[in-house]
Amino acid sequence: MPITLRKAENRGQLKTFIRFPVDLYRGNPHYVPALAFDDLNTLDPTRNPAFEFCESVCFMAERDGRIVGRIAGIINRRYIEKWGRKYARFGWLDFVDDYDVAEALTAAVEAWARERGMEGLHGPLGFTDMDREGLLVEGFKEVATMATNYNHAYYGEYLERLGYAKDCDWVEYRISVPKEIPEKVRRVTDLLAKRTGVRLYEWKSRKELVSKFGAQLFALLDEAYAKLYGTTPLSERQVEVYIDQYLGFVDPRFTKILVDEKGDLIGFGITMPSLSKALQACRGRVLPFGWLHLYLALRKPKILDLYLVAVRAEYQSRGVVAILMSAVNQSAIDAGIKFAESNPELEINHAVQTLWKDTDRVMHKRRRVYLKSL
Repeated sequence: MPITLRKAENRGQLKTFIRFPVDLYRGNPHYVPALAFDDLNTLDPTRNPAFEFCESVCFMAERDGRIVGRIAGIINRRYIEKWGRKYARFGWLDFVDDYDVAEALTAAVEAWARERGMEGLHGPLGFTDMDREGLLVEGFKEVATMATNYNHAYYGEYLERLGYAKDCDWVEYRISVPKEIPEKVRRVTDLLAKRTGVRLYEWKSRKELVSKFGAQLFALLDEAYAKLYGTTPLSERQVEVYIDQYLGFVDPRFTKILVDEKGDLIGFGITMPSLSKALQACRGRVLPFGWLHLYLALRKPKILDLYLVAVRAEYQSRGVVAILMSAVNQSAIDAGIKFAESNPELEINHAVQTLWKDTDRVMHKRRRVYLKSL
């Protein structure tokens, strides 16, 4: 049967677009759906402040009246201004095991990008670095995290047949939580705290965290991540949205704040109990009963997900990140957590990988951004 493409242009059509992979991966023990309302708000131009500097299109492929694939095309003007490359992005890529479907989807976005003067297409990427990104190329038998895509191996095989090649890779580690913090590490972190004047800020409530540090956290994130692949500066409206999205579930046990002698923010680490199993159980929906799965996962964590870590440049060489990581480790030990997921980090980002150099870890996933010249 022939393949037809249609655009998802209203919220009802976007909901269909969002639900496709949930059906595609039904019963797959490794796939973790995104929260449906997060995806919907991200793709809706009236809800996502990234549309102030982005434009996008969402295509669904159909055959014999059935959806067999989806893809989003994105042009981020801030990316083009910052990096000097006229590249469009593709994301939200999912399709059945059929080369013709993959070809039809990518061809549609390629044509859309060419019409707008783009010279390349790369992805999977989102509107910004805060969205899910990268195509899984290793680790197909590992459970995904809330922050990452999952896909079958044939996705990469078909993209390469279609002329796409590696542009960059992220790697992910499973990190074992130690049974206790070694006495040597305690002495070193105490010494670092005395020498630098850096200390942990003990916050008690989300309201306190947001009012005192919310905007500062994302300003520091902008600064620390500025040179990383594909990043763009965040707008004030984006920061407001991300404060709700990323700080909505934080737990004082696992999100650590570093301040200097004056109480000014100099670093942070946002980690959370893994929601992978909860999202699988509720299929990405909070209502009517998905909230209960999420609540229990947050209350009784078994795995820790590491999301965002940032330290001011002038403090990075002074080793204060050890104070941060030691505190996270101690909280994980106290909670009975056995291991953590690093989530994606660029394979060339040696600075972040040194955080795990003294840990029992295994690199168990790799994901890739592909690029094709247009």
